[in-house]
Amino acid sequence: MTRIIGTMHRIDDKRGAVRMEDVYDTGIDDLWAALTEPDRLARWIGDVDGDLQLGGTFEARFTSTWEGPGRVDVCDHPHRLVVTLEPGTADETVIEAALTPEGDKTRLIIEERGLPLDNLAAHGAGWQAHGEDLARHLAGDAGPQWKARWDELSPTYQAMPVE
Repeated sequence: MTRIIGTMHRIDDKRGAVRMEDVYDTGIDDLWAALTEPDRLARWIGDVDGDLQLGGTFEARFTSTWEGPGRVDVCDHPHRLVVTLEPGTADETVIEAALTPEGDKTRLIIEERGLPLDNLAAHGAGWQAHGEDLARHLAGDAGPQWKARWDELSPTYQAMPVE
């Protein structure tokens, strides 16, 4: 059976959110670096270029094929990061990452809000695949495996309820 680390919930009649939660075998500072440093981001989620400080803007191209602009809204090192993708457009979403130390490991919760309800399952499978790529990166394994894992996870997320 596939281990599922994501959930999906409704925000209103048109939009929803996906949430991914897992514990990573690394300290909080290392996990924070993997979430905020462009060279580390490129190893598990995609290319990010721009001003990655509070209030800064950036351009990103994820392994999941999404690409576009973003803005850093909250940067509370090493506990909380909030970015808005496609700010000011009808496709705007907000991604929040919360990090909590658990001994020598770190719990990471990533939630993306503002997604169309009919796309929640695709994003749920996508965020789990990204989260697994992050774990592989932290373990020293090379290269994201996003697409193959997304293909495997999609039917499971399609069958899951939206809370």
